[in-house]
Amino acid sequence: MATQAPPLSPLLLLLVPLLLPLTNAATFNVVNKCSYTVWAAAVPGGGQQLNQGQSWTLNVPAGTAGARVWARTGCSFDGSGNGHCQTGDCGGVLACTAYGSPPNTLAEYSLNQFNNLDFYDISLVDGFNVPMDFSPTNGAGCKDIRCTADVNGQCPGALQAPGGCNNPCTVFKTDEYCCNSGSCGPTDYSKYFKGLCQDAYSYLLPLEGEREISIDNGIFNKGGFVFVRVGRVANLL
Repeated sequence: MATQAPPLSPLLLLLVPLLLPLTNAATFNVVNKCSYTVWAAAVPGGGQQLNQGQSWTLNVPAGTAGARVWARTGCSFDGSGNGHCQTGDCGGVLACTAYGSPPNTLAEYSLNQFNNLDFYDISLVDGFNVPMDFSPTNGAGCKDIRCTADVNGQCPGALQAPGGCNNPCTVFKTDEYCCNSGSCGPTDYSKYFKGLCQDAYSYLLPLEGEREISIDNGIFNKGGFVFVRVGRVANLL
């Protein structure tokens, strides 16, 4: 039987890319700090049920690009790993090979890209379902990023969804909110979400006006679903 997540605060993220001058494969540890069960998902990586306090280790090869890690809620799977999730579902399977369905809070990363740097961020482009935190460790002058506001609880009526809060692009599907032309600007919705979570990004746009941070290590860590990086080791809590 599916375990339903309790109501969460509305949370929306703005893009905060982090650049890491690292060259080897990475290990990510996913840890559930929520008070309820989540079904962690990763592409590449698959999926894993995580009760409160449990963790899951991902080994990611160098050069991986366009990767995502997220939490699914309200899931029910059979012994073969087939089923469904209320938020973040990836085609009705436990071991994801495709991205999750909105709404879901995203941790995104690409390894060994421009100048051999690693990039990662928190995104609300697919909406919000659980809080996330990403704080660097052992990296001089590094900036923590997080989205831990009550996004679900404050979600505008038009964006409300069972278990989460949709991005306006998902609901309205217009260029104003989806930025298909590449020339759009912030909207009242994206400004609202950025006010709640300044370290995340809420609509697709080149990195104009956003912060870039160079770090060696990082940690995603504040009550909720956490993503941690330590050298070439990262933990998603």
